[in-house]
Amino acid sequence: MIRCRGFTLLELLIVLVVAAVLAAVAIPGLDSFILNARRTSDVNGFVTAVQLARGEAFKRGRPVVLCKTADGTSCGGSDVDFDRGWMVFVNDDGDNPPRRDAGEPQLYSYHPATTGSITANRRLFEFRPFGRRSTNGTVTFCDRRGAEQARAVVVSFTGRPRVTRNGPGMPALACEF
Repeated sequence: MIRCRGFTLLELLIVLVVAAVLAAVAIPGLDSFILNARRTSDVNGFVTAVQLARGEAFKRGRPVVLCKTADGTSCGGSDVDFDRGWMVFVNDDGDNPPRRDAGEPQLYSYHPATTGSITANRRLFEFRPFGRRSTNGTVTFCDRRGAEQARAVVVSFTGRPRVTRNGPGMPALACEF
């Protein structure tokens, strides 16, 4: 006769307590990991857009615009911020202020994963060909952790992006919610 043996109630309770302790330790770290991954993805998405726009302006010999967008196909106004998304397009007709017309190629569009705020001190960035001065500015990426965990992409007059934890002149970054 084969004898089957199960677990006692005490053994099951001990396993549940150990699992609860491990979960309590792991969950805050997992939350921070997810927030860091989302922020990094969005910062990299913006840096990619800047590098693409800068390179295409040189390649095409035409102004290329990176602007905030709500619908992914046209630049947003003052009611839209970069936390809704951004796009890159060639400004073939040289509109001022730039706007994407039907015949102008759209090169890139991005919708951020960050659930915080993405703000900029410029409504758009225009990259000009042949080494002429481009639009400079700063875009700040914040999540619910606030300014301490914020990152900023600073775009220079030459169109080169750099990522920093501090704003221009090194003051603490400001987060708006």
